[in-house]
Amino acid sequence: MKIPVPDVALRMLSRQLGGPAGPLGAVVARLLNKGNRTATESAVNALKLGGNETVADIGFGGGVGLELLLAAVPDGRVQGIEPSTDMLARARRTFRNELQSGQLVLYEAAMSSLPIADATLGGWISLNTIYFIADLEPAFAELARVLAPDGRGVLGVADPDWMAAQPFAKHSFTLRPINDVIGKLREAGFVVERLEIDRDGSTYSLLVCTR
Repeated sequence: MKIPVPDVALRMLSRQLGGPAGPLGAVVARLLNKGNRTATESAVNALKLGGNETVADIGFGGGVGLELLLAAVPDGRVQGIEPSTDMLARARRTFRNELQSGQLVLYEAAMSSLPIADATLGGWISLNTIYFIADLEPAFAELARVLAPDGRGVLGVADPDWMAAQPFAKHSFTLRPINDVIGKLREAGFVVERLEIDRDGSTYSLLVCTR
């Protein structure tokens, strides 16, 4: 017999997925790192990095993307953008050496207001972030603004039908058809290639963005 999860617990989980915080946030961050590693590895590979670029993880959450980008650009620089103060604090502890050396720089910011100069990123990744963004146009305009002419960005989005079947997603999540997301990216000036990988028996889309 399936035991229903109380609605209050689902609301709490939804909030934590959107911005992990507190003791529960630390647990959620570890789960996110484990669950998202394969998709994040695929996203980093899709950037086709040479090793000396300046790149960013926008909405890095638990930090697995920072780890993978740091390994991918040993002669470059990684910028981490995250609105959650708790996840920023976690990253400062985890990547203390990289911060001290200057290979990693962290910012508290939202996707719609990136503290990055125009056309300076050779690549960016942003996975599972747009569920928590009400208006995609200013956010995608920022993603386009910071990407260098020869750079590549990768936006990761789960299958919206699969997401809709998850009980927690009815709280705080905005789910959009993948084609609608691609349309908004194209309006922002991107050329978009859709790559699909299998995750938990469902299709996960990596939207590779170039100028």
